[in-house]
Amino acid sequence: MSKTRIFAICVIAFILIAVFTNPSSQEHHDAVKAKVTELLKQQTGDADKDLVDFGMHLFGNTLVQQFIEQHVKVENYYLFSVTKISWQRKETVIGGGAFKTIFLSPKIDEKAAEIVQMIKEG
Repeated sequence: MSKTRIFAICVIAFILIAVFTNPSSQEHHDAVKAKVTELLKQQTGDADKDLVDFGMHLFGNTLVQQFIEQHVKVENYYLFSVTKISWQRKETVIGGGAFKTIFLSPKIDEKAAEIVQMIKEG
C-alpha cells in the first residue's frame, strides 16, 4: 500500500473515533455542575462547607441545576464540542470536549467569582 493510502485510512479512522467518542451534552452539563458545586464550596470558605453540603442535599442541587439549564450551552461540532456560559448577554467559552474527555478552562473560575460577587451585591 502507498503512503498516501495509509495516511488517508489513518485520517478516516481518527475522524470516526472522534465522532463516536465526542462527549454528550449531558456529560458537559454534569462536568460543569461538579465544577460549580466545587467552586461554590470554595467561595463560602472552610467554616461553611458543612452548611453548603447540607443545603445542597436539602434543596437537591436545584439552584445549580437551574443555573446550568439556563446559562450553560453546548455546541456539538461532531469531532469535538464546546461548552459556553451565557451571562449578562455575553457568551464565554469555558470548556471543550473530545474523545470522551471534557476540559474546563480556568475562565470558569473567573466567571464564577464574577457571578458570586454580583449575587453578594444583590
